[in-house]
Amino acid sequence: MDHQIILNKVVQSGLVPLFTHHDLELAKSVLDAAYDSGVRVFEYTNRHSNAFEVFKSLKIYADKYPDLMLGIGTIFEVSDAQRFHNAGADFIISPAMIGEVAEFCQSRGIFYVPGCATVTEVYQGKKMGSSLIKIFPGNVLGPAFVKAVLSVIPDIKLMATGGVEPNEDNLRTWFNAGIHCVGMGSQLFDLKSLERGDFSGLKSHIEKSLTIIQNLKK
Repeated sequence: MDHQIILNKVVQSGLVPLFTHHDLELAKSVLDAAYDSGVRVFEYTNRHSNAFEVFKSLKIYADKYPDLMLGIGTIFEVSDAQRFHNAGADFIISPAMIGEVAEFCQSRGIFYVPGCATVTEVYQGKKMGSSLIKIFPGNVLGPAFVKAVLSVIPDIKLMATGGVEPNEDNLRTWFNAGIHCVGMGSQLFDLKSLERGDFSGLKSHIEKSLTIIQNLKK
């Protein structure tokens, strides 16, 4: 898929939900609720022993949403990048700046988002072809780091992930700092509620977060 299309969709949305679960049916219900709430970019994270099997089936299930981009996160190895790409991942995200994965993705034309915690890493990521960089861990680095990065690399787009909270005060500090989007996982998904089947509660929660973000981006 064209990188600019992916980048535009991520920035336009302002929110990338990060979700993982070993149960495929639960993951399908979460994806449905997220889509119904307005999400068009979704990251499934590679953190369970059966993550590949779940993702592969989830990607086929997501075919009913032609405007949804479903990518894979927590990728450390080229071998994992290869197999998830083969399974149809629209983009690949890492928690770190991993040169081999960046090189692989660049050689295959894959949209790659590395996780960076220093100006050096952000610069390396940009140099290796990434148009979107994940600031991680966000709660450790903080919005001031975003401002510092953009003061010296103003033409890069940044996504904050890790400890970003779905409330107006927290989100305002990030977007005021110049962030283009945020990734939210545990702050967005209450696993106990989901395992009880409260998907309408999740839909409402995501809708509120999206509304806050869209208002902050005006």
